[in-house]
Amino acid sequence: MPPPPRPPKNSNSSETKPEPPQNDAMAKAKERQARFKALQARAKSGNERNLKETAAETQRLSTDPNLANSLARKHAFASHNLLKADTEAAGEDFERKRAWDWTIDESEKWDRRMEKKQRHRDDVAFQDYTQDARKVYTRQMRELQPNLEAYERDKMAAIEKAAANGDLEIVETADGEMIAVDKNGSFYSTADSIGFTDNKPDRAAVDRLVGDLKKAEEVRLKKRKERRGDEESDVTYINDKNKQFNQKLARFYNKYTTEIRDSFERGTMI
Repeated sequence: MPPPPRPPKNSNSSETKPEPPQNDAMAKAKERQARFKALQARAKSGNERNLKETAAETQRLSTDPNLANSLARKHAFASHNLLKADTEAAGEDFERKRAWDWTIDESEKWDRRMEKKQRHRDDVAFQDYTQDARKVYTRQMRELQPNLEAYERDKMAAIEKAAANGDLEIVETADGEMIAVDKNGSFYSTADSIGFTDNKPDRAAVDRLVGDLKKAEEVRLKKRKERRGDEESDVTYINDKNKQFNQKLARFYNKYTTEIRDSFERGTMI
C-alpha cells in the first residue's frame, strides 16, 4: 500500500525559531549602565561633600582664635548683663538666682579660686625691692632642675678621695653610732672650707648659667622699655594720642609702604 501523500507546503506559514540572545545582552548592558550612573552620582556627592568639608576646614583655620575667644567673651558678658537686667526688672535677687545653678562644692571652689587670683594679683604688684627679689628667687628656684645623679657621683668621688688621703675621721656619737667626719671640708663645706675653689663646673652648667643671665637681662630691658617707651624707634609723634594713631596706621599700612620708606631713606626715590 503506498504511503499517504504529504500535505503541500504553505509559503505563508513561518516556522518557530528560538529567541536570539540580543535581549539578554541589552538587559545586561542596561544594568551595567544603571550601576555606572549610580557610581557617578555617588562620586559626585562624595566630591561635593569633600569640597564642603575642605571649605569649612579652611575657614576654621583662617579664623583668628583670639577673635573667636573675644567674641565668645563678649557674648558671655552680654548674656550676663541681659540676665541681670531682666532679673532686676522682675524685682528678684540676681546673685541668689544665679546661685541656683551652683552646688556648694562648686561655690567653695570658685571662692578659693578668686582668693588665689587676688593673692597672686597682690603679689605681682611692686611692694619693695626685698619682695621683688623674693619673687625672682622663687621663680628661679621653680625653674631650677638639679642634676641629682651628677651630685651623687661627685659626692662619692669626693668621699673616696678624702678616704684615700686620710681626711676622713671616724667619730662615735653618744648613742654609739659611727659617722665619718670631713676634717678639711673637701665636700661638706664649712665657713673655714676653701675646697670649693678647686671645683670646675661642666660645660652644660656654664651654658645654663649664661642662659639664665641673658634671660634676666632681657626681662630687665623689656620692663625698662615698658616704663619709658620704645626709645630705639624714630619719634614720629607729638603726643600720646598722635603716637597711638601712628601705631594704628603702621599696623595696617606698613606692609605696603615699607619699600617706599626704605627708598626715601636710601635717597633713591624720585
